[in-house]
Amino acid sequence: MYSNLKAIVFLGFLLITMLVTAQKNRKTYNVLDFGADSSGVALSTQAIQNAIDKATKSKDGATVLLPKGTFLSGSIELKNNVELYLEEGTTLLGSTDIYQYRKIDEGNLALLLAKGATNFAISGSGTIDGQGRPLALAVDSLHHIGKRIDPKYNTRRMRPNELARPELINFFQCKGYTVSGITLKNSASWLQTIDQCEDVLYDGVTIFNRAYWNNDGFDIVDSKNVTVQNCNLNTADDGICLKSHSAKHFNDSITIKNCTIRSSASAIKFGTASLGGFKNVTIDSIQVYDTFRSAIAIESVDGGVIENIKVSNILAKNTGNAIFIRLGHRSGEKPGVVRNVSISNIEVEIPFGRPDIAYDVRGPEVNFFHNPFPSSITGIPGAQVEDVRLKNITITYPGRSSKAMGYVPLSRLSQVPEEVKGYPEFSMFGELPAYGLYVRHVKGLQMKDITFILKEKDYRPAMVFDQVSNLQIKKVNLPSTKPEALILKEVKDVQIADELIKRVKTY
Repeated sequence: MYSNLKAIVFLGFLLITMLVTAQKNRKTYNVLDFGADSSGVALSTQAIQNAIDKATKSKDGATVLLPKGTFLSGSIELKNNVELYLEEGTTLLGSTDIYQYRKIDEGNLALLLAKGATNFAISGSGTIDGQGRPLALAVDSLHHIGKRIDPKYNTRRMRPNELARPELINFFQCKGYTVSGITLKNSASWLQTIDQCEDVLYDGVTIFNRAYWNNDGFDIVDSKNVTVQNCNLNTADDGICLKSHSAKHFNDSITIKNCTIRSSASAIKFGTASLGGFKNVTIDSIQVYDTFRSAIAIESVDGGVIENIKVSNILAKNTGNAIFIRLGHRSGEKPGVVRNVSISNIEVEIPFGRPDIAYDVRGPEVNFFHNPFPSSITGIPGAQVEDVRLKNITITYPGRSSKAMGYVPLSRLSQVPEEVKGYPEFSMFGELPAYGLYVRHVKGLQMKDITFILKEKDYRPAMVFDQVSNLQIKKVNLPSTKPEALILKEVKDVQIADELIKRVKTY
């Protein structure tokens, strides 16, 4: 045993020695030595690319240094074993000339590109600024004068398609990379797409993406072993969005923790693109504020499988919707799956009005005047959401609903539309007959330590369960404004705490 211990210690010492040696041997290439312009006037694209190309040839890898200053650039491709380091006071500034951008194969236009690259990093205390608004408006102008026609131009919203506008980052099939410390801001489209990548870490990154439409913070697509931690996001569209573009791939082992999110859409969202699915996702210790749509939205509508999802320790203030779980069938040969979802230790405060009213670029309005929306968990006929656990959840609702706004009598619960093929969104069903939680087509729902608070009276009951089986409700604290708090319609195998039985009504 002693000899084995000595061997382990020796191997550990050897590994540390090798890492220290490699770090000492790691070269640094200053982009100024390659002709880059730090004044932000002349394009430095080629100078930065030349530094990266030389750095990737170094035996032990190398660092490409952007010293203090402003470096104007078009598309740059990151490569193996290269760290792009931005000093404090450094800005990598995206050009507003669309002709300075390119894409790699299946990827999108972006300022920073990579395909199949391994072991690389973006780090430092500097800023990458895409100048998204003037860039997007330049793309729009070129379309209208006929010089760069966008065949998918959005005539209703009067803007170029998101794929015609560059992202800040587009990485495809990359492995083992880290982004840390820096600020990412002002993309013309999604801020970044992480597509079919593995072993990715984002740590301590600040994101401000409110320059134009479709300004997501993260789009994590069909990737594995991705961690996003200690990040601060302020976005005009979804904060962190998990997507699945291929039925042959899916997101697996994703961790999102210790982040702050402000969004004019949803804070953390699974979908809407959901062909392959999302498995083994952990979301923990997230603060959400001034967010228009859902704090947590979990959606499979394109045949994808969602399973083994754990969400915990969420604090959301001034947020339009707490929890939205949806299984639909918009596309795909058959409906997907949503199962084994655990949500615990959640505190959400829902306002009466729009929570993102101070944004200059806001997500599209709900297209009808409405009462405050409850959380919802819904499947469709023939495809049920399965095994959801809700524990230690407190949601404060504004109340003040009116029967003048699409009144749904409890005797007519079937009039709530199924919206089987509908775009998944917390407002997709129109008015809902509960103020706190609406559940339909669910098999296996456990609820414990649930508290709903009403600031003012609401004519609706707290919860409606329609076509639900294996329902367990324990320790639920509800306002006493209405004696009928829980509504059951076609519910089987139900266990409800004794203190709630008097407040149950069956239809």
